[in-house]
Amino acid sequence: MEPQPQFIVVDSAVLPEVFKKVLEVKKLVAEHSEKSFASACKKVDISRSAFYKYRDYVFTYEDKLTQRILNYVIVLCDKAGVLSSVLATLHDLHSNILTVNQNIPVDGVATASISIQCNGDNTAPGTITRAISALPGVVEVRLLSGE
Repeated sequence: MEPQPQFIVVDSAVLPEVFKKVLEVKKLVAEHSEKSFASACKKVDISRSAFYKYRDYVFTYEDKLTQRILNYVIVLCDKAGVLSSVLATLHDLHSNILTVNQNIPVDGVATASISIQCNGDNTAPGTITRAISALPGVVEVRLLSGE
């Protein structure tokens, strides 16, 4: 059995420079400022071997520890604007929508799977569930999972 990772929070001022450079390389590639990890490593002056050694272990606090990902299954009436009102409500609750998958309506209802990220604010899953459930055209809301 593989040991569970143990996370600690450390001020970057006391860390070796290599960790900051690993984060910078990951950012450059994610933003498409650089096309490859090799070119990004060259730009920030870090060896590729050092980058690959640490890339799976170095994250910003915001990336790893403050994100809560919630997965919902929502049954919606087959009426124009119902899914749109759900998405607007999630936006109003400061949720970042990661994925939306909606099935073709059958018998007047459609099932939608929505994954959201709650970035460290006070929005509890129960608050989100109640807000969506109260919308016209929403038949059922189920929280499948949350990190």
